[in-house]
Amino acid sequence: MEQLRMFVAAADSGSFSAAGRTLGKGQSAVSLGISNLEVDLGFDLFDRATRKPRLTKEGERLLAFAKAALVQVEDFDAAARSLFAGEETRIRIALDDAIMLPSLGRNLIEFGNKFSATEIEFLSAASPEIPEIITGGTADIGLMFSGTKVQKGLEQAFIGNLPFVSVSSPDYPLAKVSSIGASELLPFRQLLLRSPQGSALDQFPALSVNTWYATSFHAIRELVLQGTGWSYLPEHLVSDSIASGRLTRLNLRFEHSLWSPPVECVTLKNTRLGPVRMWLLGRVRNILRASD
Repeated sequence: MEQLRMFVAAADSGSFSAAGRTLGKGQSAVSLGISNLEVDLGFDLFDRATRKPRLTKEGERLLAFAKAALVQVEDFDAAARSLFAGEETRIRIALDDAIMLPSLGRNLIEFGNKFSATEIEFLSAASPEIPEIITGGTADIGLMFSGTKVQKGLEQAFIGNLPFVSVSSPDYPLAKVSSIGASELLPFRQLLLRSPQGSALDQFPALSVNTWYATSFHAIRELVLQGTGWSYLPEHLVSDSIASGRLTRLNLRFEHSLWSPPVECVTLKNTRLGPVRMWLLGRVRNILRASD
């Protein structure tokens, strides 16, 4: 591996002496290391006929492989250090897909850079399913819309409110009504979230006698875009479609501000938290403060 480092440093810097300065070694040590590598390979990596060594065609071909090998070694070393420090090898997150906010994504990118040895596994589920997923040990962290009951065995932390807006496609008949009261919603099909087991949350009431159900807000958004009905959807999921005219925001007379149901982060009570989970919990509990 040290010979590969010398090879890459010499190729990038353009000389053995510059590579030595980069690696903290003398020019002769770098020259000897590369010569030994060439002996092992059976061909030259550098043409030394000129004042500054130039890569041969074989050297040019192998340079990318050498760099890739060094990256893998660095990743291996980082993973080994993480495991030695007691960091978890995997974190499982169960979440309602409406809560996959840009702020969560930014934190996950930082997580990946900081904890390269730890895998993250995502389980997409309707909010009513998530408490059982956590208590059953299938996931370590849950992000869900708050229920009305305190869940036994769970540590529940309110993390903020997620704004929702009422929308339909521009062609849906309800979009033509300039001012809509609650009673006027009754005949128009409403799309609602419900778990596969039939559980629903009180924060998502039926306001119509004609209802369809899906287990994902992303699926509901697609159905609304196709003109099948109207729904309350997370603002961040539909803002672009509203701006482009693909969706219309409904003017409901009984709405004086954005409807923003509460969101909570749930974990098992009395569970030992490793350094990775503690870091991630601290970040996900703040995603609604920095969401856009």
